[in-house]
Amino acid sequence: MVRRVAARADHVRARAVALGLTPAQATALREMTGPMTMRELAERMSCEPSNATFVIDKLEKLGLAERRAHPTDRRAKHLVLTPQGTALRARLLELLAQESPLAELDPGQQRALHDLLERAVLRR
Repeated sequence: MVRRVAARADHVRARAVALGLTPAQATALREMTGPMTMRELAERMSCEPSNATFVIDKLEKLGLAERRAHPTDRRAKHLVLTPQGTALRARLLELLAQESPLAELDPGQQRALHDLLERAVLRR
């Protein structure tokens, strides 16, 4: 299992680099499925909000993401992908699906693995 996780990390890293992104930027793009707060993104990325802020700052500079006023909380910002970010996210998802070390697992097994890894990371 450790080899499979390492292979997955290598797979993500290679696809990110191919698109001119860091692995953290690729993870943020992958996890941005819609408008969300920095805290929500940090939870999805399994990192501290300050780390997610650093990643979003870089994605903003690249024109891939932006901060917008939160519709119900004037203290918070919503993170959203720009059209360029949405297009790059779609390309990233395509690349991640190609030759994935997890491809032999069915979707239910992939979800179970994701859930187990997420629990392990959150217990740190």
